[in-house]
Amino acid sequence: MACVYAIEAYGPDAEILSRAVEEAFDEVDRIDRLMSHYKAESPLSRVNREAARYPVIVERELFDFIADAMRYNRDSDGAFDITVGPLMKAWGFFRGEGRMPSAEDLGAARRHVGAEHVILDETAKSIGFDGAGVELDLGGIAKGYAVDRVVHLLRARRISAALISAGGSTIYGLGAPPGRDGWDVTIQDPVDPQKIARTVLLKDRVLSVAGSSEKSFKSNGVRYSHIMDPRTGRPVQGVLSVAVLASSGTAGDALDDAFFVLGPAASRKYLKQLPDTEVFFFLPAQHRAWTMIHERADPQ
Repeated sequence: MACVYAIEAYGPDAEILSRAVEEAFDEVDRIDRLMSHYKAESPLSRVNREAARYPVIVERELFDFIADAMRYNRDSDGAFDITVGPLMKAWGFFRGEGRMPSAEDLGAARRHVGAEHVILDETAKSIGFDGAGVELDLGGIAKGYAVDRVVHLLRARRISAALISAGGSTIYGLGAPPGRDGWDVTIQDPVDPQKIARTVLLKDRVLSVAGSSEKSFKSNGVRYSHIMDPRTGRPVQGVLSVAVLASSGTAGDALDDAFFVLGPAASRKYLKQLPDTEVFFFLPAQHRAWTMIHERADPQ
């Protein structure tokens, strides 16, 4: 998943705490081995190699996770899309910092992007593609799932207070540290990484951030980020970063990308379906570095 995981945990027994944290990191490694498209031997990589030729049967966990990712695609009207891999390669963001693609390369990539190219068989637990060139990239959601698995494991070990961070962009606050109401977590300024844009309190919820500065390049005076609009085949413009507060890492990880692509106005309809979810949009401003829009779902 190409990021560093960190866990801060509290408990009355140091030995139990140490063992639980070690098991948690082992679980992250297991998810990475299952879902990484960078590792040639992973089950996901096997799907990408073979699913255009015949349906590939996978274990239930991977099938259910991919089916869940497809649900986020449907609910966001295609703004979140795990078939975006060909676009990431065309724009040079797969193992690179980006480049301007030719019209031919971009056209070829777009022909292989979209949920309609993926065939899921619930009974057989198999995944097929409707043609060569389609591939799945779980990078936009897998790290949040790994965070959720860590939270589940720590709870099972009766660890009641922990902060789990996946690369600093998906952070779950389990319970609260001693003497506190929750975990104070900062949202980085989208323009100046040395500054803080906002501080939020996490208690049994996640903060997930998608930012245009993580990977980007400039061409002819225009900056292009790694966050793609799957519907246009081009990097999103006009958004600096998006921060989502949600109930799970999986949801936060999918929604920060979806809201980044949709933008504030189009996100409001989708947000109505998501109780206990908040989103902060950081947008370029004419007379200052950025402006912020805060939206939240209406209480159910």
